[in-house]
Amino acid sequence: MSEIEFLSWVRGPGFQIATIIFIAGVFIRIAEILLLGRKANLAEAKGSEMSSGLRTVLTRSVPDKATFQRSAYTFTAGYIFHLGLFVTIFFYAPHILMFKDVIGISWPSLPSPVVDAFTVVSIIALLVILAHRMSNTVLRFLTTGEDYLVWLVTFLPFITGYIAFHRMWLTSPTLIAMHILSVELLIIVLPFTKLMHSFTFVLSRWYGGAISGYRGVKS
Repeated sequence: MSEIEFLSWVRGPGFQIATIIFIAGVFIRIAEILLLGRKANLAEAKGSEMSSGLRTVLTRSVPDKATFQRSAYTFTAGYIFHLGLFVTIFFYAPHILMFKDVIGISWPSLPSPVVDAFTVVSIIALLVILAHRMSNTVLRFLTTGEDYLVWLVTFLPFITGYIAFHRMWLTSPTLIAMHILSVELLIIVLPFTKLMHSFTFVLSRWYGGAISGYRGVKS
């Protein structure tokens, strides 16, 4: 298979297969959560589930002072990474063109050097997170093989995208194919690992806040 044929396969059948697995996986995982249900609460409601749940979704997005002081290292690197992830996915011109092809809408992009800078910052943040996890005795003990897998499949799209953007070492078609393939690996793995929190974090935060609101306590 030539590099052009490899790129064509990755952008065509490979992308379709990864997308089908991703959509099916996300649907199944969310269905599993919703089908679990919950027992009817026979106690008298002492507050609003909806308002407390929505408030919790917002307040849990920013760590309280005590929590931040205990884990400032992790929170800082994590927020930097997520900001870089958001910018590189949604504001890089080629990515926007891909979204336009898939969903039919587009929006203004940021200059490529700006997105490149966010990519570098995200790569550094991910390396810092890994180094901290491996150097901290407690975190290293709690880390599982899945955690390292999640880190790897998250890291690969950034590093391959950076290499492809700067056309380092290999030909452009091969670099682009490697980048797309790394993204496809990520979306295949996502529904079946802790990366699923990308979809469930709002639901879990709302549920915890709703239960507290029903009981009349602060979440």
